[in-house]
Amino acid sequence: MSQPVPGGEKAASTAAPTVVVAGGGTAGHIEPALALADAVMRLRPDAKVVALGTERGLENRLVPARGYPLELIPPVPMPRKPTPELLRLPLKVRDSVRRTREVLDRVGADVVVGFGGYVALPAYLAARGRVPIVVHEANKHAGLANKVGARFASKVAVAVPGTTLPGSEVVGIPLRHSITSLDRAALRAEARSHFGLDPDAPTLLVFGGSQGARSINTAVSGAAKEFADAGVGVLHAHGPKNTVAVREYPGRPSYVPVPYLERMDLAYAAADLVLCRSGAMTVAEVSAVGLPAVFVPLPIGNGEQALNAEPAVDAGAALLVPDGELTPDKVTELVLPLATDPERLAKMSAAAVSLGHREADEVLAKLVLEAGGHGTSR
Repeated sequence: MSQPVPGGEKAASTAAPTVVVAGGGTAGHIEPALALADAVMRLRPDAKVVALGTERGLENRLVPARGYPLELIPPVPMPRKPTPELLRLPLKVRDSVRRTREVLDRVGADVVVGFGGYVALPAYLAARGRVPIVVHEANKHAGLANKVGARFASKVAVAVPGTTLPGSEVVGIPLRHSITSLDRAALRAEARSHFGLDPDAPTLLVFGGSQGARSINTAVSGAAKEFADAGVGVLHAHGPKNTVAVREYPGRPSYVPVPYLERMDLAYAAADLVLCRSGAMTVAEVSAVGLPAVFVPLPIGNGEQALNAEPAVDAGAALLVPDGELTPDKVTELVLPLATDPERLAKMSAAAVSLGHREADEVLAKLVLEAGGHGTSR
């Protein structure tokens, strides 16, 4: 493991860098971490990237599938209210930090990159004073882990202006290269064939996050006949634990329900319009590919999903519908006229593209390699 030199800066090194990413739990933490990992490998093919996670997180499926080693550490969930669990938290933190430090030593970490959540906190504490830290915050309101990590990080990167973390630099959200390089028009025919969609009909893409969203499922499937009558096809990812039952209308564009979208690039290419939640990652991807959107923010938490959607709405790239107002009638009244208005969709698409940070993955990768005392190979 490379050692810091006096003043907190690391001596430049031509040795192969080892980058440890901490972004477990949800796809919103894991996908940016993996996008960064891919960018690091493009810039430094000799690098080693190791991911931290817990045995319960989605990272157990997503990280190995992308070809990166995964090291498991004990999670440190943060109770939101005073509970007996809160009294046990210091012991859990101490154990998780010790185990994480062992991982950092064993893999020879040169830099630790955290994306927030319960995997990032022990990573920051384990690396403090030993390994340079880079923090990435995707939301306007930073989470607790990143507030802690930013206090002793070498670099702090944020997705949007106005995020209150000290010394932060706006870089956007790292996205998969398959998304940022996506040519929707060139892939459209293949994408619609892949999902069994009408090759020529206006098409709405619907999803509610990796687990689906019941309110979105109910509202959109309840308008299935209206979509069919208007000649609009629908690709609806309802979530693996949910089901959506809709009638077939022969001779009209198909309504295609699927539990999960493994190929989001093809889903975006197949669509003319998307109706979805407005997690930070989703908003970034939708903007990067130039897809007009109807955002339905998750109605819980600190309102961050509504904040995520604001720039796209203000730019004319998206509409926003509160979750409590989303009904089949609202979908028919708002979404159908938009899906069948190609001129308006084209204007929204152009506005969406103007919002994106398509190079965020490589911008962040360069910051990470520099913080770890390593340059890039190109």
